[in-house]
Amino acid sequence: MENKKLGAAGEDLACRYLIRNGYEIVEKNKSYPKLCEIDIIAKRKDKLYFVEVKTRKTDAFGAPAEAVDSRKLSHIRKGAFLYLQENKVREFQIDVIAITIKPELKIEHFRNVG
Repeated sequence: MENKKLGAAGEDLACRYLIRNGYEIVEKNKSYPKLCEIDIIAKRKDKLYFVEVKTRKTDAFGAPAEAVDSRKLSHIRKGAFLYLQENKVREFQIDVIAITIKPELKIEHFRNVG
């Protein structure tokens, strides 16, 4: 599976996971050119969640969450602040959903990472 297809499949899995856990998907792949792309923006109650999704076929080369470094979080944070200003929202947090496909499907939700 090529990287774009794997990433899109991971984002779909993450959306289904979030919906099952009481979140509403507000937007996917919100782009701020030259800054970042926010994979998923979700809402639960009056709070927005900016979710970075990392998907790997296996963890042979490291866990998916390890790919979300401080630089990546900084870009997401800047994009989140732009989105918050545009949409007049105050309550938010940044989460990471890490997905490993094999040997068995594993979804990990890291909350309030940024």
